[in-house]
Amino acid sequence: MSSKKATPAEGVATRHSKQCRSGSGGRCNCSPTYQANVWDNRARKRIRKSFTTLSAAKQWRRDASTALERGGADLHADPSSRTLAEAADEFIAGARSGAVRSRSGTSYRPSTVRGYERCLRLRVKPALGHLRIGEVRRRDLQRFVDDLLAEEMDPATVVKTINPVQAIFRRLAQREEIRMNPAADLELPKGRRRRERIASPAEAAALIAALDLPERALFATAMYAGLRRGELRALRVSDIDLAAGLIRVARTWDDGEGEQEGGKSEAARRRVPIAAVLRWPLGEHLVASRRTGDDLAFGMTAREPFYPSTVRNRALAAWARFNAAAADDQRLDPITLHEARHTYASLMIAAGVNAKALQSYMGHSSITVTFDLYGHLMPGNEEEAAGLLDAFLRRAA
Repeated sequence: MSSKKATPAEGVATRHSKQCRSGSGGRCNCSPTYQANVWDNRARKRIRKSFTTLSAAKQWRRDASTALERGGADLHADPSSRTLAEAADEFIAGARSGAVRSRSGTSYRPSTVRGYERCLRLRVKPALGHLRIGEVRRRDLQRFVDDLLAEEMDPATVVKTINPVQAIFRRLAQREEIRMNPAADLELPKGRRRRERIASPAEAAALIAALDLPERALFATAMYAGLRRGELRALRVSDIDLAAGLIRVARTWDDGEGEQEGGKSEAARRRVPIAAVLRWPLGEHLVASRRTGDDLAFGMTAREPFYPSTVRNRALAAWARFNAAAADDQRLDPITLHEARHTYASLMIAAGVNAKALQSYMGHSSITVTFDLYGHLMPGNEEEAAGLLDAFLRRAA
């Protein structure tokens, strides 16, 4: 790195590569780093640290300045004698009881806590658990991440493994138990995107028609009402009001904890309209199953939820039978319940449902989640916007 360029952030400089066009007054074409610095009056020297993002550099400078103002001779020295393993146990116990909350202020889901505990127990504690929390450096955590990648671990799994570590140190920093957060600004791999399978309207209808009950009604509810798999497992007959044309989503099913009121987040509790295309298969199933009241609508029994693997295998078998007798251009590409939910979102967008309404029907915690997942499907180009305005003005004339 050679040339430096001042940034609006005090005490932070942008460092570009030698080949970057910014050196000759052009537009930056490199991936710059950001070097933050503070003056240590006690040591009579300037302390510098580089980061890959401007926000991380600013945060380090704020933390470092605060630590120096408190008289910290060593920015990295922390008084806590607890080990990372002990801090991890405390974090998991607090997350499990609800005392420790996520960044959004909500309680951690039981499945999230179990995933965190498993990652900490199997990977993090054996490698880093013996270190005192005040002794853990960014290089220790980065080396841990690099070692996992060297073992050819899936990038998405690496990110999931380090997530609880970042949550632990973020909380320790917020509680001022450590002066610096070593888990900030780690270089993490980008996970591979899962297959983005979205069925067209005709394809969705064909996939559902090829299924037998109860899978036909189950996949239709995912495809035309957008319920999550856990919500489908916990759905009761009393939650379905065919006369009013509404499904009330009030709970989800967790394999470890059983039925959970409320669902994935507060926004998960919602009412979803029943489209005409869903009314027939859903009503047909309710009559055939003879389930009533608080019986599980799609359970293996009235009280036992369906097993996802069983449903998946039955659906695959039905589609395989259909494909065996179909012409090549009529064969169906199987779909999962999760992909059926994505299809619901795409169908709603194509039908003209606005983002705020879609957020409500999908049960997303914020509209940001909706845009992150489905923004690329939403109309947004200038030509289409102009066309919509013209059409509105013609109707209003």
